Amino acid sequence: MSIATVDTAPLAEAGDLAPVLLTVEEAARCLRIGRTTCYALIRTGELESLTIGGLRRVPADAPAAYLARRRAEQSAA
Repeated sequence: MSIATVDTAPLAEAGDLAPVLLTVEEAARCLRIGRTTCYALIRTGELESLTIGGLRRVPADAPAAYLARRRAEQSAA
């Protein structure tokens, strides 16, 4: 699995397309962090999210983008 693609295949049912939006819990699983930490990243703006109705959703490419930014920051330091 490369940094550009986060494996969301286990999140989709067999035969379904990969999800476009993830729940916060699914995004946390992709990043291997806790739900509370994921909400903290969303609150600070480090992890992109949307509110649809009353539901918080994370674009499927946002976890990979977050990791790419973190890796770039750490390699620059």
